[in-house]
Amino acid sequence: MQLLRKLGFPVSLIYALVVYLRNYFYDIGLFTSKSFKTKTICMGNLSVGGTGKTPMIEFLVSHVKKNSKIAVLSRGYGRKSKGYVLAKPGIGVEELGDEPYQIYKKFPNAFVAVDADRQHGISKLEETIRPDVILLDDAFQHRKVRCDQYVLLTSYDNLYVDDWYLPTGYLRDSKREARRANIIVVTKCPSNLSVAEQQRIQKKLNPGPSQKVIFSFLEYENTLKGNLEEIDLAELKNKKVTLVTGIANPQQLVSFLKAQGIVFEHLAYSDHHFFTEKEIALFNNREIVLTTEKDYVRLEGRGEKFYYIGVMHKFMNGGEEVLLNLLDESPTAP
Repeated sequence: MQLLRKLGFPVSLIYALVVYLRNYFYDIGLFTSKSFKTKTICMGNLSVGGTGKTPMIEFLVSHVKKNSKIAVLSRGYGRKSKGYVLAKPGIGVEELGDEPYQIYKKFPNAFVAVDADRQHGISKLEETIRPDVILLDDAFQHRKVRCDQYVLLTSYDNLYVDDWYLPTGYLRDSKREARRANIIVVTKCPSNLSVAEQQRIQKKLNPGPSQKVIFSFLEYENTLKGNLEEIDLAELKNKKVTLVTGIANPQQLVSFLKAQGIVFEHLAYSDHHFFTEKEIALFNNREIVLTTEKDYVRLEGRGEKFYYIGVMHKFMNGGEEVLLNLLDESPTAP
């Protein structure tokens, strides 16, 4: 894989040029962005996958004021439907995509919609729902919409400043576009990240005067949830465990489980993978199958031995207050 990435370097230069020109045309007004009357908060990254956008969206949704109407708009990557779809009772994961479906199941009072055309999706939400705030999931690079606030996520183990363009690296947008972020969140940090290391990273990111940098780490739940029951994570030490993942970067979960002394085989699939009947039959022959919450929504009801481990962001130095202020404060340009 590393060899293929090196061989793809000439392609990455062409990709970088296309990205530069596209952003330049937006900057000079040749391409136009549209603003909306509803407050919009964009959650995204400059790289492909694996920075923890969905748990971050869930964090904001879980803290919205009781009488406020919040909507989440996503592309719905991997779904089998087309156009604008608003989640409603009876809808399936194949119509919404795994991440929007996960959010809808967990927060039924939130309005969850998918549309690859973000302008159209926001217009439909304003027309039919009239929410107080719209969270745009994975939309940092979608400049057709001018959002009120931008949250940029970057992983501790692969900061965007150290990355390069696809296919040699993982960047899908220019590092320079980080200047549009109001808040930069360094995710998946070690839980004991020192203040000195935080300062070193902040200096490396070199934020603008009005940009804020906060740090978060992932905390896994000790109770595993399944179709029929809940079990403690510690019970897995005495079982033959199969870990099934279809996410961009499962390494942190793998490391966590090993640190808990759990022995398991790992069946890794591509991000957003829809499992086939043959694969389900394989899983059902295992003693116990552990997966992520995102994967579980594509496995639920297809076996009795499936459990998922929940995960959430925890913040350092009061970072959660910085993020939650986005729900209340007036828009400010970075």
